[in-house]
Amino acid sequence: MPVKPSRVRFEHGHSGLGIGHREPRISWRFTGQETDWAQGGYELSIQKPGAEEARYRVVSGSSVLVPWPSAPLDSGEQAETGSLSASPTEWSEPSIVECGLLRVEDWSCRLVELAESQAIDKPKRPVWFRRSFNVAPDRQVQRARLYITSLGVYHAELNGQLVGDEQLAPGWTNYNLSIPYQTHDVTNSLRNGQNMLAAQVGEGWYAGRFGLFGGQRNIYGSQLGLICQLAITYQDGEVQTVESGDSWEASFGPILTSEMYDGEVYDAQQLIDVLQRSPNESWAPVRSSSLGGIVLKLFSPDAPPVQCTQEVRFREVLRCGPRKFILDFGQNLVGRLRVRVSGRPGHTITFQHVEVLENGECAIRPLRHTAAKDTLILSDGQVDWEPRFTFHGFRYVEVTNWPSGDDGVPGADDIIARVLHTDMERTGWFKCSDPLLNQLHSNIVRGMRGNFLSVPTDCPQRDERLGWTGDIAVFAPTGAYLYGVPSMLMDWLRTLTLEQLEDNGNVPPLISPNLFGPQGKNPTALWGDCVVTLPWDLYQATGDPRILEDQWESMSRWIDHGVDLDERGLWAKGRTWQLGDWLDPMAPPEEPGNGRADPFLVADACLIHSLDLMVAISAVLGKTNDQQRYEKWAARARTEFAREYISAAGRVASDSQTALALAIEYNLHPTPGQAERAAERLEEIIRNKARFKIATGFAGTPIIGHALTKVHRSQLFYRMLLHRKCPSWLYTVLMGATTIWERWDSMLPDGSVNPGEMTSFNHYALGAVGNWMHRVIGGLWMDEPGWKKILIRPIPGGGLSSASVKYPSPYGLIEAGWEALEGGDGAETFQLEVSIPPNSTARIVFPEQCHETVTVGSGVHQYQVPYIPPEWPPLPIYPPFAPHDDDTP
Repeated sequence: MPVKPSRVRFEHGHSGLGIGHREPRISWRFTGQETDWAQGGYELSIQKPGAEEARYRVVSGSSVLVPWPSAPLDSGEQAETGSLSASPTEWSEPSIVECGLLRVEDWSCRLVELAESQAIDKPKRPVWFRRSFNVAPDRQVQRARLYITSLGVYHAELNGQLVGDEQLAPGWTNYNLSIPYQTHDVTNSLRNGQNMLAAQVGEGWYAGRFGLFGGQRNIYGSQLGLICQLAITYQDGEVQTVESGDSWEASFGPILTSEMYDGEVYDAQQLIDVLQRSPNESWAPVRSSSLGGIVLKLFSPDAPPVQCTQEVRFREVLRCGPRKFILDFGQNLVGRLRVRVSGRPGHTITFQHVEVLENGECAIRPLRHTAAKDTLILSDGQVDWEPRFTFHGFRYVEVTNWPSGDDGVPGADDIIARVLHTDMERTGWFKCSDPLLNQLHSNIVRGMRGNFLSVPTDCPQRDERLGWTGDIAVFAPTGAYLYGVPSMLMDWLRTLTLEQLEDNGNVPPLISPNLFGPQGKNPTALWGDCVVTLPWDLYQATGDPRILEDQWESMSRWIDHGVDLDERGLWAKGRTWQLGDWLDPMAPPEEPGNGRADPFLVADACLIHSLDLMVAISAVLGKTNDQQRYEKWAARARTEFAREYISAAGRVASDSQTALALAIEYNLHPTPGQAERAAERLEEIIRNKARFKIATGFAGTPIIGHALTKVHRSQLFYRMLLHRKCPSWLYTVLMGATTIWERWDSMLPDGSVNPGEMTSFNHYALGAVGNWMHRVIGGLWMDEPGWKKILIRPIPGGGLSSASVKYPSPYGLIEAGWEALEGGDGAETFQLEVSIPPNSTARIVFPEQCHETVTVGSGVHQYQVPYIPPEWPPLPIYPPFAPHDDDTP
């Protein structure tokens, strides 16, 4: 099939509508297969309304994030683009790019709120705002754009039609520092004559109860408000603007409360018709005010919105009492229900959401201070209802007081779960011959989806759901393979950076948006290092140095001024607290930070790793002086680390899986001999003390597999990955998990919930093992940032007979699959097939017994080489007379 550029994209996958860049960079992937195809140049067409098409020819192999060739776009200005690669190919399908409102003076609307304030110590009832306006009856509308945001979360309609398919817009942000707005094309919803623009605003993250220990209300403000303006452009170029302001009116609807933690109370008897205009309506004038400083905070986000991406029907109905039953949806998910039901007016139904059952009942203890309960009050006739301004993490829903039907339970279409998350492009896939590993990978994917909702959160079910920096720091490489995360995470980094640098600060908060205030800025390794490691991981995924440029001040301020140092250039002990190897399985349930690894050993190892990254980042950005300075600091810190924590023979203080893995992975041993001794000791601990059970928390889990692979002991990690007893990844799978748990033993073998106060069954961080599965089992990774050069290096093992991966890189779809075919005398044949997209190359490294490496261009390539499989399984070591507790495959 001939090579052709596919759809043109802007920046990091932006939809193109309402973009916040005047000169958006352009990318295109390729479809088709040709051997060794490389782009020699490209031609871009730019068509602006009312102007002739312009074509720009460039001799270059670049097809990712190429510079905007035309004059900068202005606010609301549109252009149609297409691409032609000069090798040659056909033209791509045209794509539209259109700027949002880029200047302060572009905003002429006002903030509208209820004329009478709601109580500040109670949940805020969602408010409808509306305004009618006329479109000239004898004129043709060329286009119409609605620019909208809210102090709260909103749902908008134009003439009764839903505006966009976003959920919980504008998302979670620190409203004190930045407020995203959305741009919608509403051309087809307008009609000549009278129109009605309306939006309902709920408390959301803005004014609702949120945070730990019961949370607090009114974090950013106490009154809900709407900001919007509609620009209608007629065919003759004249623009009519409809703005939020004094002419709007407000009312309440059937939603009595709709809270993030506690759920929604909906009284269908109080349904209002937003379009109806009668003199007896309860609509009242609004209070409006100038945007003032708000306008300085408005920005057009690059991140995709939160949307419903899947609908799930319940699999089973479990009876648990009169007029009460539990629905099992078969998977732990994040979202809410859509309900269709009829009954007598005033009849009340409740829906209790939980992740797991304990003794056949809903396990509500892990919810802590969260009710996670929706309430529906029926009116006459059929009610079709879905909560609007809340979401839950759940697998099971206890339904109480469902109206009696033929058998007293709902039909399959009467209650449906709707899955919500930020609508990122799915990118990475993995499959192997072991169904349990496939289920584990599925759990990693589902856990990521549930926790990437507006910001990268830590759990979707309890009174938390916070953007912890440590969680995303350890998971980012896995996440960047599975989904197109750069635009979402760059928007999140924007907020994190603003919070870090606020009031000339240096220390990033532990969570972002930061609800903890100044006390949330304790200098903490790994969590704070997120401002270095995450931009680097996003740069690796995209090859975009602008990410590093944009984050340079944040990174350097943290390393140079935020880290609390002693005279040796390491972390100063006794002046800060450290979270260390958080959730080490040996830590007591009530003390998740009290693990085996010395917290300051972990902190100092993370510091040296960040210094190494600062050296690399400085080199990418051409900051020679900084590069030399960080090189000297890193060398000195390594010397002091070895003096503090490493023995002459290579043993590492704490003598734990995490301590040894950190030292190996971050090259902290002064000599190769010491590093090899550490590798031997790590193997000894794994085989003798742990007997292949996992013994790492947040710091050790993402790197232990890579450390073992680095010292040629991948089979040891295969054995750990395939272990089935607690603590292990497959223990959770065998216990029925469909997402990644917060603790290795969130559920105990007897089916009871871990007694610790902090227990979640959907917590993505420990799914960071996915990175090892993709890179080692599947064998796919980049050979340089951005995927133009690909590395394919599978390391078979674990008794697996096959594995395959695929990833739509910025250049096109990469596929790789291997199979180990049985032969005689214990020998096998290793069969590998790869598909490399146009305009990229791959370095293929065969299993080490093959002693072969090749470099190829685009196309499909097949190989078959002799192969001797590694010895399997590695066995545990037991002292004499010790009881054996083994699950050897």
